[in-house]
Amino acid sequence: MVPFSFAGEEFALVGERALYWPREAALLVADLHLEKASFFARHGQMLPPYDSRETLERVAGAIRQTGARRVYCLGDNFHDTAGPERLEPHAAGMLDALSRATDWVWIAGNHDQGRVPWGTAVDELELAGIVLRHEALKGEVRAELSGHYHPRLRVSARGRMIARPCWVASERKLILPAFGALTGGMDAADPAIIAAMQPASAVDAVLPASGRLAQFPLWRASNQECGSIARRDRAAST
Repeated sequence: MVPFSFAGEEFALVGERALYWPREAALLVADLHLEKASFFARHGQMLPPYDSRETLERVAGAIRQTGARRVYCLGDNFHDTAGPERLEPHAAGMLDALSRATDWVWIAGNHDQGRVPWGTAVDELELAGIVLRHEALKGEVRAELSGHYHPRLRVSARGRMIARPCWVASERKLILPAFGALTGGMDAADPAIIAAMQPASAVDAVLPASGRLAQFPLWRASNQECGSIARRDRAAST
């Protein structure tokens, strides 16, 4: 695990895709997209039907590694409304056991419209002054954790282009990478992600590298923009 500070709280990056909040004993993951393979199979694109099992094994491993007592899933938990009904018995048993062993909370995403028979479902929540929601809300001045965009950092190394899941961070916003086994990704510097991070004076991609925190600048405001952002922030807080 790699320590990471955000919004006055201490977190840890767990592997390439999960976030641990020690003070809350909470594991945070985003965009599981459970039963994505079976969704595509119903539409004629046959994929190995083990993505849910692999994703839940990843969650179980992160719980064991961190000792988390709570799990917050930040939306797009199943790939579609009928996903829970298609969950094969082994994966359903895993999810049942995990949701009984922890305080498991599903936060609604744009793919989540049906009832999930495990854990607790909420639209969003605020925990210790930090908002947990699926999609970053442009203009939000409170600290915020979200998912939705599946950010990936693309860098050139030794003549090859490498893409890795990453977190996207500003002073008050943190977007988590997609956790699911069958999730693709969006360039972390995509204008849609940068726009969702506003207001901000700087936006960085962060990820673990050789046991340390690596940071890559994605966007910097000009001095004039920084002053305007600071004035808006002060006005919003009064």
